[in-house]
Amino acid sequence: MKITELLGKETIRLNLEATNKQSVIEELADQLDRAGKLSNKSSFIQEINDREKQSSTGIGESVAIPHAKSASVKEPAIVFGRSAEGIDYESMDEKPAYLFFMIAATEGANDMHLQALARLSTLLMDEPFRQEVFHAGSAEDIIKLIDEKEEEKLAEEKAEKPAETDGGTRPFFVAVTGCPTGIAHTYMAADGLKDKAKELGYDIKVETNGSDGVRNALTRDDIARADAVIIAADTQVEKERFSGKPLINAPVTAGIRKPAELLEQAASGNASVYQGTGKGDSHADDDEKKGVGATIYRHLMNGVSNMLPFVVAGGILIALSFLFEDPVEGEITWFGEILSTIGGANAFFFMVPVLAGFIASSIADRPGFAAGMVGGLMAHNGDAGFLGGIIAGFLAGYLVLGLRRVFSFIPQSLDGIKTILLLPLFGVFGTGFVMYFIVTPLAGVQEGLVTWLDGLDGANIIFLGLILGGMMAVDMGGPINKSAYAFGLAMIEAGSFMPIAAIMAAGMVPPLGIALATTVFKNRFTAEQRDAGKTNYVMGASFITEGAIPFAAADPARVIPSIIAGSALAGALSMAFGAATEAPHGGIFVIGLVDNAILYLIAILAGAALTAALLGILKKKIA
Repeated sequence: MKITELLGKETIRLNLEATNKQSVIEELADQLDRAGKLSNKSSFIQEINDREKQSSTGIGESVAIPHAKSASVKEPAIVFGRSAEGIDYESMDEKPAYLFFMIAATEGANDMHLQALARLSTLLMDEPFRQEVFHAGSAEDIIKLIDEKEEEKLAEEKAEKPAETDGGTRPFFVAVTGCPTGIAHTYMAADGLKDKAKELGYDIKVETNGSDGVRNALTRDDIARADAVIIAADTQVEKERFSGKPLINAPVTAGIRKPAELLEQAASGNASVYQGTGKGDSHADDDEKKGVGATIYRHLMNGVSNMLPFVVAGGILIALSFLFEDPVEGEITWFGEILSTIGGANAFFFMVPVLAGFIASSIADRPGFAAGMVGGLMAHNGDAGFLGGIIAGFLAGYLVLGLRRVFSFIPQSLDGIKTILLLPLFGVFGTGFVMYFIVTPLAGVQEGLVTWLDGLDGANIIFLGLILGGMMAVDMGGPINKSAYAFGLAMIEAGSFMPIAAIMAAGMVPPLGIALATTVFKNRFTAEQRDAGKTNYVMGASFITEGAIPFAAADPARVIPSIIAGSALAGALSMAFGAATEAPHGGIFVIGLVDNAILYLIAILAGAALTAALLGILKKKIA
């Protein structure tokens, strides 16, 4: 589709009457409405204004491109307006804007529409073209100019070959661009970086995260060969794949206005190396073969990490609600009822659906999200709990992947219909159909697990606490730690609150034990380590196990066994004392919400003391 199929004489206004930013938006929207492109002008204007609140679409160089994807748009369209005097549009270069291209995209805009809109954004990067548009005498002249420029651009794209490195003498960079709506700035930033790199003699590959999904995706090989990474985006970009690489993080406007500065910084070697968090790499060359276990774990952790904010906030609010009980009547007060409603009836309500939705999204990207959410909701409503949510997420994700192959015969020009209509429709139906029949058996399994846990006593329950506690310290925030924590969350959902208490106690021990050791056994640690040990008191009290990582990395043979022993003891004692809590996070700050709080505190201190004592014994004195 060409730009002029979206821009016609009826959507061109050569002499704007507007004198300020808001009146420009309203006048252009009115032109669209009179051309029959909008179903609700007021709603569309509101969505344009919402986009402007994120960052001004005044790109500088006399141009503004207000844009929005909206249900109020009947069909994708572009309206052009020109002001002879110029209007203050809060542009990046703080200069007046004279040329205005308002882009109206439907919520289901297909690939062809989005590509045409993206091309318009890149055409406006050309200064001579902007001058010709400004001096055009009629609507017909403007349409002709755009047609000719677009043909020229398409010819360049067709002739353009993928950048190849010259054997190592030229720097090679990779970049990612993205803006909130993924229509204009995403592609302008990409073109700005590519054009400037060519001018400066650099090689670059740019991945765009636009409305039409990820395009020109970076592979593992691309990232491995890159000298540095540039992210010019106002949206969340998966950074984990760039771990160990020099990385420059900038807003999308920097890719448009300051591409040379970004590239020169990348070439200078002054960029900070991104250390990563070890939580996955959702966009890193999915075609490469991975181990089945590693793949399943990555998808599962994507669900768990996105679920955690709901669990933590909801769980703490529920626990706090118990503090607001009327001591005389034994009934919860009005404020406690509010806390319980927010935390339990709402935040906790989303826990299993969000888990399932993001597992499915990790497997099948955005088309899998809706199916996963619906399957997770069915698991929640059917009392299938955490286990049901996990099954729903994997079922939805792989079902949508299969559907993508089934619908592969659909032409690329209709990709929008496939993504917006067919995959969600059949994905939701297929997932829901299967979950309808397996929810009851899953609920039985969940109930059996809780019954088994409730039936544990004596040595059995202490052994469970010992295992969970040790797992929390093995890799201090890594896969084993997260697996134990995920089990604790599952038990909260199932109504069993002792495991999470043991897990939280065990997770506090490594940093607390190390902090205590640096205080008591000063001659076993350097001055720098003793200073770091002080911060571990706070990290341990806050249930941030990762505070132990620098010490474990420096001396793994002595530190890791010491913290495992301490955490295992804390977990075992917590279970033996019958400590239980509905708060899944918070550390020492929610200890008042733990059953048998005094004994629970003793379990934590005993674990920390054991860790400190072992470090004092195992570590050698420093001269």
